[in-house]
Amino acid sequence: MPLSLPGGWRALARAVRDAPLDALAAARGQLFPFVPVLLGLGIGLYFALPAEPGARQWAGLAVLALATLAAGLRGPERWRPLAMALSLMLAGLMVAGWRAHAVSAPVLGWRYYGPIEGRVVAVDRSVSDALRLTLDRVVLHDVALHRVPARVRVSLHGAVPDLAPIPGTRIMLTGHLGPPGGPVEPGGFDFRRLAWFDGLGAVGYTRNPVMTVAPPEPGLALAVTRLRMRMSAGIRAAMPGEPGGFVAAILTGDRSGVGQATTEALRGSNLAHLLAISGLHMGLLTGVVYGALRAFLALIPALALRYPIRKWAALGALAAATFYLLLSGGNVATQRAFIMAAVMLGAVLADRRAISLRSVALAAVVILLWRPEALLSAGFQMSFAATVALVAVFGAMRRHRAERFRNPVPGRAPPRRWPGWLRALGGVALCSLVAGLATAPIAAAHFHRMADYGLLANLLSMPLMGTLVMPAAVLAAALWPLGLEWLGLALMEAGTRWILGVAHWVSGFQGAVRPVVAPPPWVLPLMALGALWLVIWPGRARFAGVAAAALALGGWGQAPRPTILIAESGALVGVIGADGLRVLSRPRGEGFVARNWLEADGDMTAQPEAAARPGMLAVEGGVAFELASEHFTHLTGRAAPEALPGACARGGVVITDARWRAAPPGPCRIIDADALRASGALAAHAGSAGLIWREDHALAGDRPWTRRRYA
Repeated sequence: MPLSLPGGWRALARAVRDAPLDALAAARGQLFPFVPVLLGLGIGLYFALPAEPGARQWAGLAVLALATLAAGLRGPERWRPLAMALSLMLAGLMVAGWRAHAVSAPVLGWRYYGPIEGRVVAVDRSVSDALRLTLDRVVLHDVALHRVPARVRVSLHGAVPDLAPIPGTRIMLTGHLGPPGGPVEPGGFDFRRLAWFDGLGAVGYTRNPVMTVAPPEPGLALAVTRLRMRMSAGIRAAMPGEPGGFVAAILTGDRSGVGQATTEALRGSNLAHLLAISGLHMGLLTGVVYGALRAFLALIPALALRYPIRKWAALGALAAATFYLLLSGGNVATQRAFIMAAVMLGAVLADRRAISLRSVALAAVVILLWRPEALLSAGFQMSFAATVALVAVFGAMRRHRAERFRNPVPGRAPPRRWPGWLRALGGVALCSLVAGLATAPIAAAHFHRMADYGLLANLLSMPLMGTLVMPAAVLAAALWPLGLEWLGLALMEAGTRWILGVAHWVSGFQGAVRPVVAPPPWVLPLMALGALWLVIWPGRARFAGVAAAALALGGWGQAPRPTILIAESGALVGVIGADGLRVLSRPRGEGFVARNWLEADGDMTAQPEAAARPGMLAVEGGVAFELASEHFTHLTGRAAPEALPGACARGGVVITDARWRAAPPGPCRIIDADALRASGALAAHAGSAGLIWREDHALAGDRPWTRRRYA
């Protein structure tokens, strides 16, 4: 039972001011929302380490964690909260380390071209809209089994006529594979880390036909996956075009039917979250099922008067959420949403308030202990930011309204109750506003863009999503055994067409998407801690969180972008020109790298336009430019080795995607393919003493996902 103080949180606030350690000790039962925050600090510390701890360091951390835990349980009363806080931080660090080593699997350490055989376990689409297959039980020609990755992902480029691989099917193809790529610039998003925790040991592509080797294998997990794909195909057959692809995505998690144009429209209108089976869909589904079951049971007096129909409805909603989890493929975002829904429904079964900060904190604890790497994902951050903000705002409104009814002001009329339809509309508008404000900084930090009209799009779409689309999905599922699912699908199609129409309309506005420069790495954590402090901490001291968040926002654009960026392949160079905009060395090639550089600059210019900017001079085999009183030459392609001696004779720095294993043929410094393979992507800032260089591999450190593992 939580230990409460006389006077509630206000008394606690006064006690914190006068005797902080004693106040914290007396309020232990009310500080549970800090548990996931402290676990998250430990997890974040693990991922920020420059090198992986060794066995002795892990043993020392374990002893320290046990000692602080003992002090938190049996130590002096007034020191227990601080000891427990340190123990939780150490626990987060150790859980993250254990998870990183538990998922260890071989990673391809070289470029491979040849036959690839494996079993299809997932089908989706890449950023370039190419069909993409994830394979396990992989066999590579002339590669020892202990060196073969557990999973590989292959994009299908070129003509892929009527290919619809069923999960469980064993296929063979000829393609290119390589290790997961590192950051496109030092300190940027590290795909290697994401692939490590996903068990993905190689990525690649093919332009050749795919051949089926064996039909789908039996098994419950694959049977559920095949059911999901059949349902997705059935939905798209009954609902052709983009609406069918959208409905299949929100019901089964299969986004392969959603085209690139629709995806961009949803992103530009801030409606892309509708494509992910997240807390929104899980909450809507469980809410509809819970409400429908409770209403149905209430119509039977013999049950409603004698039995806890509220708990029965919660059990039914939990069963529906479990089925939805299995149907959707069980990716990390859906698992996170399921845990949150299960915690809320569990609170109903335990006769506790279903939606509270304690429930949200419990869901966060479960996820962080189970998948600590989720802390770094945009989905986790945005999901919990929106949930915490909504719980805090609506909780404050509920308390304020209850206070006004409980202690009315003499001579003033009691608060007016608005009509139900107006309260519902206002609630949707407030939800969209609060959730949008809470998630906007996170989305901008991760995706370097803001949808200026996202609130309008959500106001026009979310009511229909909650009142028509998801209830119609439940109706279609209920009518499916009778063969009447078409009725629910027809209602879903009508709502979906409206939502997609809103997305295309809003994203077409002038200035609908505003580019945002990438923030320094400390900005988002400080902003999150400030916001959490504001929500969780009692009394006026909570407003220190506002100061922390304001400091983070103020520092967002203060860190300058790198003056020069060099891709790890050596095939692309980007330089800040005289007008403050980045100039690219090539109009084509390395498109993914170019797009990410420009987006991080807060620049929505396409690569050909960025390459046409003034600042680089065409020379034989490439381009040349001056930077910080130093001459640079960038050479690419087959002509690079022949042009290198002449470029080197002019001095300065020569950057090339070719290999040059001889001594420099002149007074120059050569950055070739081998040097970049050893250093990773390069970046430099212009300082008073010249260029200050940073290497990706040096910043990334010696971590499990940065090593090339062959066994």
